Amino acid sequence: MYPLYRSKWNDFMHMDVKNNKSELMDIATHDVISVSPRKTIIGAVETMTKKGFRRLPVTDPGTHKIIGIVTAGDIINFMGGGEKFNLVSKKHNGNMISALNDSVREIMSTKAVTIRDNNKISEVIDTIVNKKCGGLPITSEEGILRGIVTERDILKVLCKNPNYLSVSDIMTKSPHVTSPDARICDVTKQMISNKFRRLPVVSDDVLFGIVTAMDIMNYLGDGDVFREMTTGDVSDVMSVPVRKLISGELYTTTPDESISRVAKEMIEKGVGAFPVINNSNLVGVVTEFDLVKALSKEQSQ
Repeated sequence: MYPLYRSKWNDFMHMDVKNNKSELMDIATHDVISVSPRKTIIGAVETMTKKGFRRLPVTDPGTHKIIGIVTAGDIINFMGGGEKFNLVSKKHNGNMISALNDSVREIMSTKAVTIRDNNKISEVIDTIVNKKCGGLPITSEEGILRGIVTERDILKVLCKNPNYLSVSDIMTKSPHVTSPDARICDVTKQMISNKFRRLPVVSDDVLFGIVTAMDIMNYLGDGDVFREMTTGDVSDVMSVPVRKLISGELYTTTPDESISRVAKEMIEKGVGAFPVINNSNLVGVVTEFDLVKALSKEQSQ
């Protein structure tokens, strides 16, 4: 999924998270692509879309020190989900094309949570769980970007050990949902206000699909957004029904499935969450974060 990242994956079966018998840099992604704060927003989005990245570190061009990070969440916030939409509505008077050509420094998160390259894996897991971060840039003592580690990287380690919990033990029950005809602007607001990365899409009590922050960002990065525009105004973009963004196969699981098996399936399918179905009804959602939290808790005991 990340073709320009070089991962140093060794034999996961020999990794012992509890006793820290593996170094962080042995599982981290190396050669991380980063961008300058002067990069345009659309340029950053195109890079993330093309490479399948949920997050993109922003570094100083001279020192290579990390100064921020832009995520899929920042992009949907900018598109109308939250306060970063002020860049479009106020500075650029509602002109989305103009705003997309502004610099990424305008929407990046400057307080990026990072970890040191000498941290233990158990410390990384604690940071991911406690800070609810999907990925952490790794820096040297001088603050220079050295790599990145994600929930999925950690999950690849944790899922190798046996676990007897089921999906029903850790899933989010009765999840928030949206409809196929909901406008993108409504979905982005719901995601940002509730701190969701994804929403199941339900029509007449039937699961239609799942829409993610990445789907919405891809709408920009793939150029589809420009085909919808007639005036360049943000309303052209954000009034599109979310059904147009849903693509690909829908993967689901059941409440009684083991979380170790689900973790392996998520890794295999390259997705960050499974809707949970029981008797043809949506009863919950289980995410990578849920699995990391549950598996790490079990293995620390």
